[in-house]
Amino acid sequence: MNLEEIYKQTIVEHSRSKKNKHDLENPTFTEKGHNPSCGDDITLQVELSEDKKIVKDLAFTGIGCAISQASASMMCDLLRGKSVEEAKELAQTFIGMIRREITDEEELEKLDDALALQNISNMPARVKCALLAWHTFDDLVENDIKNK
Repeated sequence: MNLEEIYKQTIVEHSRSKKNKHDLENPTFTEKGHNPSCGDDITLQVELSEDKKIVKDLAFTGIGCAISQASASMMCDLLRGKSVEEAKELAQTFIGMIRREITDEEELEKLDDALALQNISNMPARVKCALLAWHTFDDLVENDIKNK
C-alpha cells in the first residue's frame, strides 16, 4: 500500500468514526462553524482544565462531507491533551499547510493524521471543507478563551 492509499484510508476512517462526533458532558466552550459554499455545518465543543490552560477534551457534531468530518475528527485527536497555546499553534500549522504557507516536513509531521489532508490544497473547492473545524477552533480561542 503506498502513502497516498494510506492517507485516503485514514481520511475515510476518520470521516466514518464516531469517536469524536458527539456532545461533551461539560463543555467549557461551544462554537459553531458553517461553510456556506457547500453546507458543511459543525458545532465544536471544548472542555478546558480548571485553569483554562489545557484542552482536556474536544468533540463535534454536525453534518458535512467526508473531508470536513475527517478533518474535524483529526483535529480533536490532535489537540486533545495539549495546552491551549500548543493547540492554537497546531491549528495555525494545519491552516498554513492547507494554504501552502508551511511546507517544512519536520514542522508538518507534528500534525500526525491531519497530514493526510495536505493534498487538499490542490483541490480549491475542498479547502474550506478541510479548514472548517480548524477555523472554528481558532475562532473559539480568539473569541472565548482569550476573553474569559
